[in-house]
Amino acid sequence: MTGSDIHAATSVASVAAPLELAVVLPTLNEKANIAPMVARLEEALGPTGWEAVFVDDNSHDGTAEEARRIGQTDPRIRVIQRIGRRGLASAAIEGMCATAAPFVAVMDADHQHDPALLKDMLTAVKSGDADLAYASRFAEGASADGLSSIRREKGSRLANALARKLTGTELSDAMSGFFLLRTEQLRKQAHELSGIGFKIMLDILATARPQLTVKEFPLKFAERREGESKLDHGVVLDFLAGLYERYLGQIIPTRFALFGTVGALGVGVHMAVLSLVYLALGSGFALGQAVATVVAMTFNFWLNNLLTYRDQKLTGSKALFWGWLSFCATCAVGAFANVAAAAMLEANGFHWAISAIAGIALASVWNYALSSKFVWGRFR
Repeated sequence: MTGSDIHAATSVASVAAPLELAVVLPTLNEKANIAPMVARLEEALGPTGWEAVFVDDNSHDGTAEEARRIGQTDPRIRVIQRIGRRGLASAAIEGMCATAAPFVAVMDADHQHDPALLKDMLTAVKSGDADLAYASRFAEGASADGLSSIRREKGSRLANALARKLTGTELSDAMSGFFLLRTEQLRKQAHELSGIGFKIMLDILATARPQLTVKEFPLKFAERREGESKLDHGVVLDFLAGLYERYLGQIIPTRFALFGTVGALGVGVHMAVLSLVYLALGSGFALGQAVATVVAMTFNFWLNNLLTYRDQKLTGSKALFWGWLSFCATCAVGAFANVAAAAMLEANGFHWAISAIAGIALASVWNYALSSKFVWGRFR
């Protein structure tokens, strides 16, 4: 057999090798990370038996295009470009459900997670030693040096402590985003996962019945090479939001609860500013009300962007400005609906307090629906 024949036979065998592991990598503006990550995956896993599924939230730097470029000559590389959908947890779920591989892993594409751990993690789950294997920044022999700040590391440790205490999950790094399990297990639980926030592994562990056995591997958490963080400093808030979603989300949707909480805080801001301008400074009531309205809407927009829609957060001066204008317009429409509905109810014999509350409730739902769609949704 000639050298070319051997090469051809090897190529055929490579193509025919059974798919065993899919690595799902949610991305956001990480074009420069794609090719190096593919090379690291091949170094860690070998030439066959795996695929990489890049789930891109419509990055503006051409991340999806770069992955497609590589995929044209490398069948192991797949791309899911999401239009009008954002968020790490939902991206991970979508990517995990899109593969035919019997095992699936989730990791970051920014090189903070070391793909060299994947082989041992796969062995642990494949052998039955554990139902889920994950990489821990805080296990013995690990390092969290890649965390962007001491404050963020402390926040992550606090969230881990809360996770262990409130969910009974005994992990050194419950907030890890690097894990591996059987795809069949994930698909069985997919309909129960919230898809909100960032901590998808914790959601999987919290919803699994019976409880999954877990094995951890020490991770030396590296510095991010390129791209935007899909997390921010509110890691504890994200955990608490996920906790709310797990236990109360079926009663009141988590985003709406957060939106309503922000709105209630905005009422306090409005009254404080009105009191300052109207009473303390002696300005006219109309001027005080106008200033208070603008300040309260700006506060609500800022806090909703930071908290309620933090997995879809607007960034950059242009996006923030137009988002703020859209939010103000949405609130103006909601205010009109509030007054109109309340006036109609009161005119039809309902008590004025009940009419006012009904108007506020209608405006809240209206503002939430429009803001979700036109400020932080697909039409922005």
